[in-house]
Formats: sequence, structure tokens, C-alpha cells
Amino acid sequence: MNLESVNIPVDSWVTVAVAWMSANLGGFFDAVSAFFSTLTGGLEDLLLLPQAIVLILILGLIAWYAKGWKFAILTILSFALIAMMGMWESAMSTLALVLVSALAALVVGVPLGILASFSKRLSAIIKPVLDFMQTMPSLVYLIPSIIFFGIGTVPGVVSTILFAMPPAARMTELGIRQVDPEVVEAGKAFGASPAKILGRIQIPLALPTIMAGVNQVIMLSLSMVVIAGMVGAGGLGAVVYGSVTRLDVGLGFEGGLAVVIIAVFLDRITAAFGKSASKRVSRGRSNGHHADKREETFTKTLIARRTFIVLSAAAVGAVAFGIFRTNDTSSSAEGSSSSGKGTIKIGWIPWDEDVSATYLWKRILENNGYTVTLTQADAGPVYEALSTSDLDVFLDTWLPTTHADYWATYKDKLEDLSVWYDNARLTWAVPNYVDIDSIPDLAGHGTEFGNQIIGIEPGAGLTRVSNDTVLPGYGLGGEYSLVESSTTAMLSELSRAISSNKPIVVTLWRPHWAYSSYPIKDLEDPDGLLGAAEQVHIIARDGFSDDYPEVAGWLEAFVLDDTQLAALEDMVMNQYGSGQEEAAIDAWLDDDANKALVDGWLAG
Repeated sequence: MNLESVNIPVDSWVTVAVAWMSANLGGFFDAVSAFFSTLTGGLEDLLLLPQAIVLILILGLIAWYAKGWKFAILTILSFALIAMMGMWESAMSTLALVLVSALAALVVGVPLGILASFSKRLSAIIKPVLDFMQTMPSLVYLIPSIIFFGIGTVPGVVSTILFAMPPAARMTELGIRQVDPEVVEAGKAFGASPAKILGRIQIPLALPTIMAGVNQVIMLSLSMVVIAGMVGAGGLGAVVYGSVTRLDVGLGFEGGLAVVIIAVFLDRITAAFGKSASKRVSRGRSNGHHADKREETFTKTLIARRTFIVLSAAAVGAVAFGIFRTNDTSSSAEGSSSSGKGTIKIGWIPWDEDVSATYLWKRILENNGYTVTLTQADAGPVYEALSTSDLDVFLDTWLPTTHADYWATYKDKLEDLSVWYDNARLTWAVPNYVDIDSIPDLAGHGTEFGNQIIGIEPGAGLTRVSNDTVLPGYGLGGEYSLVESSTTAMLSELSRAISSNKPIVVTLWRPHWAYSSYPIKDLEDPDGLLGAAEQVHIIARDGFSDDYPEVAGWLEAFVLDDTQLAALEDMVMNQYGSGQEEAAIDAWLDDDANKALVDGWLAG
């Protein structure tokens, strides 16, 4: 029997199930979304309530309480470094996401572990489920989360909860099962109820193991929250994802360093509490109910230390609130002059032309009385969010090829406002030192290139047309294979090959900064199999033009040619770089010619 001929449509079953849930459980998902959005947003606001230095001192007090003055000093210096790198708001956003996700995972996982510890049948049922959840690639959780909850914080939180919950259940069950049965029997002999035995014997004795599970949950939450930056969860995840996509080593290192600092802080704190719990259990076992004078002295000292720390934290918090109220009053007075024309939600992907155009229009709209929020994500989540009105506008739709699949899926729920750039082209490129000038000329040279064409993301239109059209069209299919990877991986391979003076072929597109950073050239496409020059469209959610006719008119008038776009990208991506986009746009707008260009768009 040829198993390959048997088609089990698991993908279709899952798609149908997800579609049914989305259609019939919308009210439930809306409630969950509202709950987690409010909880995460409130915690983030609370963390950003005081000035950075005040919260850093509070974190230092917590570190001192948990592990002593050395760790407190390290904590203060580390978080001060985050603030001085300009990552404070992103770090607090990530910390809020981690804490909410970890807390929710523990609320679900710990009770589940307790139930499983008392029922072998339940344990046998949930064990394969937990195995499945823990071994499923983390990125897979993002797909249904986007469909159910849209783009932003909530899908990141929900995905993180599902990914991080299994260790809580496993370690809780393990800890309770490891409690000495004789101790439990002694409790029963004294007439203790099952609830008292659980609360006063089993959980306290299992606490060190449970705390180890808490530590694992927090670490997994932190790792998943970073990945969730791909769906607009924000925070350090967005910083890391954007730097990876744009191959910005410096920004990526800063974002990664901030993640490491938060991870070390949370790991050491939870480990310290776990160790403290273990010591208390050990003392209880060795001394029974009779503590000696040394233990009594230790307890009094600990109580005094805790009281001092709590009072100090309260005092610092009160000062912080006073500082915040003062700053908030002045800032609200400054912001009251806004005409309040509405909020425009723009989604963007970290492609150079989109970064440049998005920040340009953010500044233009803000200068004309609108509030603008930006959400960075991958292309798929952006289109999904536009179709559900979670976003308003996307400035970087490539048609008719690159984003053809997305457009075919969502076009009935979107508006095509305009074309602002009409010379976008898909290409295959090689280093200048390669003595080949056209795609057909690659035939017979496969060994030199390792029989590979280095491609980008599997879902990209460039990948599809290269695989389905270009390779067979030029008779290269038997000699070359397209390596599907990512834009970052492709650029990394290109850089490595050029540094070693080795031949390489990559799939690329114009406009792209690689043409100014590397000595590369496009291979001619004599039969036009990569397609003609593409157009970059501005698309919006359905009904956007009716809700914001003024903005829609401005966007319809927006046009840039090759020279103008190159100058804008150079200013934003090269002269200023990551984290300085708004300053770059201000500098670009200071030029009289660019001012006149913008005035023309606004005049229609």
C-alpha cells in the first residue's frame, strides 16, 4: 500500500473547525479579548506610572528582599541600562505581557495539576494533551489566535498562556505526588479534612517543586512574548522582530540585552522564593513544632526586614505617584490643543519602503490633528487585522504578484485606495564579480552555486513565482532548488558569500537597501517570468473612505518616484536608522522641496 497516495485532509478539518469557532463563539472571544486587553493595558500603565528611576529603585528593593544587596545593585544597574538604551517603554510592555500571561497560565495549570495528582485517570488523559501543547512549535499558536482575537496584545497573551501552561500542571502534580504518604496519613489520623490536608500539608511540602514550575512558566512566557512581536504584541518582541527583519545588528543586540536582563531578574527572583520555600519545608521537617531561639531570632529579623522594605516601597510609590500627577497635568495641558479628528490605526511590516512611508504619514496626520497608532506585524496578520477592522490602513501592498495570495483572500473586506509607487520589481541577484548576467545563463553552472537559489519566506509571492514559474520556465528545475528561508537568512547568506568572494544567487526585489549596501546586480529576465514591475498600493479596511474621507483623499494623492523614494529611505534607514524614524521624517520635511511635495498631496 502506498501511503503517500492516501490523503487525510487534516488541514481542511482544522480550518473548518477554526472557522466554525470564529463564527459561533465570537461573543466569548470578544469577552476574553476585552479582559486580557484591559488587564495587560492596566498593568503596563501601572509600570509606566512612575518615572523610570523610581520603578528601578522599587525593583531594586524587591531584589534586595529576595537575594540581598549585591543582586539589588545589579538589578538597579541593569534596568538603568535598559532605560538609557531607550528601551524602557518596550521593556515595561514586555514585562506586563509576561506577568499577565504567566499569572493566567498558573491560574489554569496549578489547579489542573492538583486535580491530576488525585486522579490517575485524569492524569493519564491530560498527560498526552500537555505533551502535545509543549512540543507544538510556538509559532503555530499565533495562527488561530490572530483569527480569534485579531492583531495586537491579546493574541500574544493567549498564545503565551497556551505555550507556557504545561510546566505549571506537570510540576504541581509531581510535587504533590512526591509528598511522603506517611505525612498525609498522619494528617488523616488527626481527623484533618482532605481540604486541610491539601492546604496545610501537601501544598506546603510540594511548594519547592511548584515554584520550580512557576520559574519555568515565567521563562517560557518571556520567550513566547518575544515571538508574539510578529503579530503586533509590541514591546521588546517588536524591537527584536524588526531588527531581525531589517538585519539591524545594533538594535537587535539592544533588544536582546533588555530581554536577557528581564529574564535574569525574573529567574533569580522566582528561584530565590523557591529556595526560601524549600528551606522553610526543611526546617519544618527537622524541628517539628518547636523552634529554637536562633529560629525565633531569625523570624523576628525577617519580619522587621520585610516591614521596612514594604514601608520603603510604599513611600517610594507615593513619591512616584506625586511625580506622575505633576507630569500628567502638564502633559495633558499641552495635549489639549489637539483638534481630535480621530485615531488612524496603521499596520506596517519592517520593509524599508513601508517603514519610511508609514512614519512619514504618521507625522503628516499628526500635524493635521489626527491621532495615529502604529502596529508592527508580519504581512499575514496585518491583512487579517484589516479585514476585521482592527487596523485602518496598510501602505505596502505589492500587486499583482508579491501579495497576490493575501489580496485574493481578503479583498472583499478591503478598499484599494491608490498606487503610490509603480516601479517595484521582483529580481534574482548575484554579486558583481559573478560572470553571469541573465537567469537562463545559470544553466550548467549549478555546481558553482551549490545547486541552490537562496530564497525568502515560503508564503511570499516571490517564492511562489520563483518555484512555479521561473525555475521550470528556464529549465533550471532539475539543476537548482529554491531554498525557502527568510529575508533575514537570505541577506545573511548574501553577506557571508560576498565576504568570502563566493558565488551566490538570491531572490530579491526593488526597492531594497541591499543594492546600496552590497556589490550586487540583477540577472536579466528575458522572458519576463518574474513579472513586470509591480505597484505598491495603499489598502484600507472596508468603510475607511466613508469614515475618514479627508485622509482617504490625501492618501490617494500620495505618489513618489524612484529618486524621491530613494532619498526618503536613505534618510530614514541609513542616515538616522532604527529608533530615530520620527527624527528622520522631521529632517526630511525640513527640506523645502519635500514640504512642497507634501502640500501637493494635502491639496489633492
